[in-house]
Order: sequence, then structure tokens, then C-alpha cells
Amino acid sequence: MASESAFKIRCLACGAKNRIPQEKAHLTAKCGRCKRPVDTRVLFLPQPEVVSDADFERQVLGSPLPFLLYFWAPWCPSCRSMSPVIDALAKTAKGRLRVGKLNVDQNPQTASRYRVMSVPSILVFDNGRLAETLVGAMGSQDLMMKMARYL
Repeated sequence: MASESAFKIRCLACGAKNRIPQEKAHLTAKCGRCKRPVDTRVLFLPQPEVVSDADFERQVLGSPLPFLLYFWAPWCPSCRSMSPVIDALAKTAKGRLRVGKLNVDQNPQTASRYRVMSVPSILVFDNGRLAETLVGAMGSQDLMMKMARYL
């Protein structure tokens, strides 16, 4: 039976999901399938993190955890009201889901690449692929329900 106190982290070499017990997360882990090292440092990184066009591929597509990317703009009132919801999710989901914020005014390439036409928008990436798109502001309960399958 799977432990409730375990992290699930994807091997970037073969794509296999590996269960890492919380008490061993600080140790060097090996993939159960390909035996290559699995970088568990991502479990301890602060979040939400700021994502830019320059580091999008490395941070988001190269993440061993599912990645929620929040597209926002400083002039958007709905974005300002939703920002605390994103921050709370980042704290709650730490070690299970990476959370990042991308300012669409400063990073138009990524917003254009994924056809983000309105803000706030949320894109969820899993295993380097776009898994889900959510458009518009939502409350914390709605967001947690949408993210439950990634947690």
C-alpha cells in the first residue's frame, strides 16, 4: 500500500514516477526503472517561483513534478485577487506540485506560444506536456479540486 507521506517524482531520464518517502527525501534517490539518479532538490525549492521566457523550458517543461503555471498581468484586478489563492496553493502543494508565476507583459513569447489570450490563466504541465488549461479567476476550493489529480 502506498504511503501517504511519500512524494512522487518523475525521472527525467525515462519518465517513470518514483515514490520517495518523506523521511528519505533528503538522500540521493535512484529511479526504480532505469537506476539513474533522481534529483530530489526540487522538493525543497521555495515557491511560487517566477518564470520567464528565458527559463520556461528548464523550469516548467523540465520539472520532475507536475507544474502549475499562473499567467498574470499587473494591470489585471482579477489577477490581483487570485494571487493569494496561488500563493496558498504553492504552500499546500509543496513537494507534490511546482507552482510558478509568469507576467504576460514581460514574457510575451511563452504567452503567445500557448495562446494565452486572457488573464488570469493557469496551465498545468505534466511530464513536459500541457495537461490542462484553466481560464479566469477561481476560488481556492475550486482550484484545489481541479488540482487534486496532480497532488
